[in-house]
Amino acid sequence: MGWLILADPFTMATDHQIPVSKQQQPGSSAFKLVIYEQENFQGHCHELTGPCNDLQEAGVEKVGSILVLCGPWVGYEQASCKGEQYVFEKGEYPRWDSWTNSRRSDTIVAFRPIKVDSQEHKIVLYENPSFAGKKIEIIDDDVPSFHAHGYQEKVSSVRVQSGTWVGYQYPGYRGFQYLFEKGEYKDSTDFGAQIPQIQSVRRIRDMQWHQRGAFHPIN
Repeated sequence: MGWLILADPFTMATDHQIPVSKQQQPGSSAFKLVIYEQENFQGHCHELTGPCNDLQEAGVEKVGSILVLCGPWVGYEQASCKGEQYVFEKGEYPRWDSWTNSRRSDTIVAFRPIKVDSQEHKIVLYENPSFAGKKIEIIDDDVPSFHAHGYQEKVSSVRVQSGTWVGYQYPGYRGFQYLFEKGEYKDSTDFGAQIPQIQSVRRIRDMQWHQRGAFHPIN
């Protein structure tokens, strides 16, 4: 049995109040990120406005802090956009623990922009590979705990019907992050997970569609 989770009406209203004339138009200026080699935006910096498959080849020795001027972006632990993933939305990230609490790695080697092309969001997560078994369906909402909604199964496959999402290994948006763009993920390896475990998920939102355009975790 699938779970249908509906968004709060107030949230929906505030999200959709942006006049068309105010929406950010796509183009080269739609993405901009500044990497600093030291914490708190110190040291050498490097600006990105598009994908970079290897920061070291671009002259970046280390990622200590990140300033996202226009986003969102996803960073990767390994070159060519592989390995552990880190999602960044517009805002300031002065040190590693401001963008992840997973300490498996302390390296970011690649970045690419995330295209957000829809104000609607719908995702279905399945217990077994190839979209089988129990499922949880989420529409226009962020879910900090699957357990709280009665879903305690593993997540082995995912269908994203609209919007862009990030799933987390643990409740409360903690642990490894997994980027979900529109499409089908028939097995957990398709979204980069070593084990089929996702226990929270949220929408990635951008200024083009949403006035806030950024995620602010509650400490």
